[in-house]
Amino acid sequence: MKSNKIQHTKKALLEALEKSLGVVTTACKQVGINRTTFYRYYNEDEKFKIEVDDLSNVAIDFAESQLFKQIQGGNPTSTIFYLKTKAKKRGYVERQEIEVGGDIKSEIIEWKPSEKNQ
Repeated sequence: MKSNKIQHTKKALLEALEKSLGVVTTACKQVGINRTTFYRYYNEDEKFKIEVDDLSNVAIDFAESQLFKQIQGGNPTSTIFYLKTKAKKRGYVERQEIEVGGDIKSEIIEWKPSEKNQ
């Protein structure tokens, strides 16, 4: 009986995770369990873990689709973000370049305590 209830809870969690785009706290509150229970299920049930991980990809896909909508709508910030993260090979990166000129000299300085006048 308890196993059936756990399976029902896991199914409800998966549905809640899908609706909340993978936000664990929101899904747990909706189902009425605490996060510790969720992570126990996640770590002990390989099938449940795989299903949760697959839902994470769905959330990423949704976020990417929203990003593309913003790019298509002419949002320059979204366009810049996309290029900085996906078009690095084409030179869309921010980096600092430091040029050092002249000779570089290194020497060891030995510390000696000062002598008090006696």
